[in-house]
Amino acid sequence: MQKLLLAIDTISTFIGKTAAWAVVGLTVLISWEVFSRYALNNPHAWVLDAQIMLYGTLFMLAGAYTLAKGGHVRGDVLYGFFSPRAQASVDLTLYIVFFLPGVIAMTWAGWTYAQESLAIREQTFSATPLPLYPFKFVIPVAAAALLLQGLAEIARCVICLKTGAWPPRGDDVQEVDVDKLKEMVHVKDADIAALDRELAAKQGRA
Repeated sequence: MQKLLLAIDTISTFIGKTAAWAVVGLTVLISWEVFSRYALNNPHAWVLDAQIMLYGTLFMLAGAYTLAKGGHVRGDVLYGFFSPRAQASVDLTLYIVFFLPGVIAMTWAGWTYAQESLAIREQTFSATPLPLYPFKFVIPVAAAALLLQGLAEIARCVICLKTGAWPPRGDDVQEVDVDKLKEMVHVKDADIAALDRELAAKQGRA
């Protein structure tokens, strides 16, 4: 079971990191349009629509990745003080009552929405229209990925209720790699602990 959960995490991570490249596209597109508009006096009507579609793709496809890393907003004021089993009980209830119905509906409706858009070859409303139906298919794909990751999270809740501990997640990059930072400045955990004790002793004397 753990291998399956980590495999689903890997799929969500791959989708999220692939979608993250949309940031590069957005940066290049916006920079080019600003230069074209103000330096060349040559704005393009289709750029705003392309920006919205790129950002929407990034936002939607990042959902499963964020869920896999536990990055979605939650009320931790009380939740953080709960035992793992209590946390799992709360999460499992919310997944079943709210998450599953909403995401299943979004997957189903999104697929219907995308098919209807494809049938009429829907385009954006601008002087230079862009095809809109490829973007509409991002909705069911993102919802299906989120649903798959949600099922993995439900399985984690069940495991936690049985064992009393949350199963491990896959490793991922961090904004600050603490271990590498320690290596760079030649600091060990024992040195940090000794420094903490020394500071505590000084504060006690003060």
